[in-house]
Amino acid sequence: MADTKREIERKYESDDSGLPDLTGVAGVDAVVDKGVAHLDATYYDTADERLAAASITLRRRTGGADAGWHLKFPVAPGVRDEIRAPLSDTLPSVLAGLIRSRVRDAQLLPVVRLRSDRDVSDLVDATGRVLAEVSVDAVHAERLTGAGGTAQWTELEVELADDGDPAFLDKVDKRLRKAGVRPSGSASKLARALIETAPKKKRRNGRPTPPPPPPVTAGDHVLAYVREQRDTIVALDPAVRQDTYDALHRMRVATRRMRSAFRSYAKVLDRTVTDPVGEELKWLAAELGVGRDSEVLAERLSTALEGLPTTLVNGPVRTRLGRWTDARRGGSRRRLTGVLDSSRYLALLDTLDALVDEPPFLEDADGKPEKVIAKAVRKDFGRLTALVERAIALDPGTERDLALHESRKKAKRARYSAEAAVGALGDRASALVKSMKSVQTLLGDHQDSVMARQSLRELSALAHAAGESSFTYGVLYGREEQRAAAAELALPVAWRKITEATDI
Repeated sequence: MADTKREIERKYESDDSGLPDLTGVAGVDAVVDKGVAHLDATYYDTADERLAAASITLRRRTGGADAGWHLKFPVAPGVRDEIRAPLSDTLPSVLAGLIRSRVRDAQLLPVVRLRSDRDVSDLVDATGRVLAEVSVDAVHAERLTGAGGTAQWTELEVELADDGDPAFLDKVDKRLRKAGVRPSGSASKLARALIETAPKKKRRNGRPTPPPPPPVTAGDHVLAYVREQRDTIVALDPAVRQDTYDALHRMRVATRRMRSAFRSYAKVLDRTVTDPVGEELKWLAAELGVGRDSEVLAERLSTALEGLPTTLVNGPVRTRLGRWTDARRGGSRRRLTGVLDSSRYLALLDTLDALVDEPPFLEDADGKPEKVIAKAVRKDFGRLTALVERAIALDPGTERDLALHESRKKAKRARYSAEAAVGALGDRASALVKSMKSVQTLLGDHQDSVMARQSLRELSALAHAAGESSFTYGVLYGREEQRAAAAELALPVAWRKITEATDI
């Protein structure tokens, strides 16, 4: 088992080794001495420090009240999610899975050992409620790999109590600064230890890695967009495994964005190289879609059911819908975990890294983005226009449903190609992105209605076979028909406004 804790903290350093008087901080009634804890932590990473590069820390620590394995993911400056597992000799599998997208097949090695004498105090209010924990840590760091050395320092850490108000840390910060304490130059003890214990010729003196130069050519802009999607897939992997809200959807969208970029910018990136990668991304998106489609359908049907008057709900509809949803979600969740642990998925991540590092540029990659990228966006928008106009001309029914679904997919592609073009085309591309989002929403609601009606027919058949009333499913089906009809009626007006406003 593993537990997750949200850490909100700030780190400081001072020329003095003690704790300044904090009783003057607004809301603090007393500073309660909790004694000194002796902590011994070994931090693990790959030989090329992949976890550190992503600001992820993995440690095995003894001493203190929370001895065990700790895995920390950055959330925002000064905010991290710490996932804890019980103390053991080997890395717990639940934590190993959460870093697999970073580590892959590389071996985890002990890289740094930190031994700290932590003098802990609680800041409490007049009721005795803990507002924050303050500690003064005397740290001894030892590099466990290469020809690294040792380092020592003292730092002060203020960690907000669970469910505390982050604004309280501002009050403490103000008091500490008045006392001559300054914010730490390192985000974590490990970050500082890696710098100060590294061999001298490899030290960066704490300077962050400079950002890549701004895009200039068409290839630069397209590659920046592709890289962003690669980074998103890798970063979201742990959240998908933990079933974090919307993580699965965002990861799936990243695969679609990258595939779309390969197709839209075929004159920039060689499709003989990107097509096989696109097929693997399609496979991953399909696996992610099993769970995502179930989530969308379940939410839509549950919301629709809650909106019905009780007089229109006959039989155990909520129970049947809940069981149907759980069965679909449970199976997809187990399957998804297997996909993310598979060698095929890890090989795809390696392939994406190689593609970003050595992009298969064609001649147009060196061209002016205002010309090359604008041409690709116009081409996508033209294809969409033809599909939408054909769908509008069709009579309501299955053929129109299919045409609208194809239009929806092309609207996504046009939106994604416009997203990649924002850096080159500015407001014109941004306006198109906004327009494509609106038509995608309209067409998406229509397609969701089509899928909901299919599911309602399935649920109705199951209820009938069990001797239950199918009346409510029919009511919901009728309402879904009305929603689809409303979307079809709104499309011609919305599309006319979009075509009149588009300037690419």
